[in-house]
This record gives sequence, structure tokens and C-alpha cells, in this order.
Amino acid sequence: MTGMKRRRWMMLCGLAAAGCRKVETPVEARPWIEMRGQWEGMGGGEIDTGEPLRIGWGETMTAVRWKGAPPTPPFELELMAKRINGTDFFCAVTFPARSPEECVTLIVGGWGGGTVGISCIDDKDASENETTTYEKFETDVWYPIRLVRKGERIEAWIDGAKMIDVDTTGKALALRPGAIEDCAPFGLASWQTSALIRNVRWRPLD
Repeated sequence: MTGMKRRRWMMLCGLAAAGCRKVETPVEARPWIEMRGQWEGMGGGEIDTGEPLRIGWGETMTAVRWKGAPPTPPFELELMAKRINGTDFFCAVTFPARSPEECVTLIVGGWGGGTVGISCIDDKDASENETTTYEKFETDVWYPIRLVRKGERIEAWIDGAKMIDVDTTGKALALRPGAIEDCAPFGLASWQTSALIRNVRWRPLD
């Protein structure tokens, strides 16, 4: 086989192989939905619903609820939060776990300032179920928080580190009885702590 024929034969073989190869087409991510301007205070300390959200210190819980359409599973949520003062949770994210009528709460910095977890799973709150973890949170430091609810799995990252990864198949999901119920189906809260929260956004994953 001459050099020219050999090169042509190799080129044809290459084209045939390329035609048989499955080409992966990247899936375009759904656009983010910004959550600004539609917050309402649900009691507690002083609240400023601007950007960033200012959730003031209260005798117990201070909370805001989103007045627009809430995230609908499956979804991804991102926000930034920081503690201004206080020693308890500075970011509690209440969200629909299976539907707007079946919600849970991601707690960041509860029970003395360091507990992270989901309230409630099988009637156990964030301090006593399989999602319970502990982290040291500095005052006046912004922490990026990412939450994913897809299928029956809840995942959460704080400052880039995965803190929660739980399969909720067959488990009872509910809010802890009390004031946090006012945040449903989507809201943010702090407990005896002043906090700032900004850049809240979500997007569907289906």
C-alpha cells in the first residue's frame, strides 16, 4: 500500500470510528431565580428586608417568610449568611422537602452556636438525628451555603464543605413544632442572634 493510500485508509477508519462514538451533549443548567424584595417579617427582633436581609436579635426567634413562589423540589439553593452577634443559629432555612405542606429546616449554628442539621427527621430535630454535625462559625464572617433537594436526598454544603448528605426515603419529615412553622413553605430565621443574609437564589433541577 502506497503512503498516499495508507493515509487515506487511516482517515476513513478514523471517520467511521467517530461516527460510532456517542457524543455527550452537556445539559444546560436552568437559570437562577433571585429571591429579593418579597420578604415579610414573622415576628421577633427588628427586620430590614432589603439586600442584604437584616434579621435582628430577638428574645427567641426572628424570622422572615418569602411571599413569592417557593422553591419546588427538585431544586438547588444558594445564599450567603453571617452572624453579627449572638451565640445560636444565624441561618435557619425552612424549605419544602416533598411539597409546600411537608417542610423541614436546615439549621446552621444552633444549640450553642455550632450545630448543623435538618429539623425534623422521624420526629428528631437537628441536634439528635443522622444529619447532626458541628462546625465552628466565626462572628462577622460570610459563609456560602448551598442546599440541594433532589429525589429523596438532601445535601448541604457550608463554605464549600459537604455537611449533610441524607436519604429520606421512608422517613417522616416535618417542622419542629413552634414558631418555625410560620416560615413555611420557605423562610429564614435566627435565634437570639443578629444575622445578615444576601444573594438568596434557587433554580429547578428537573
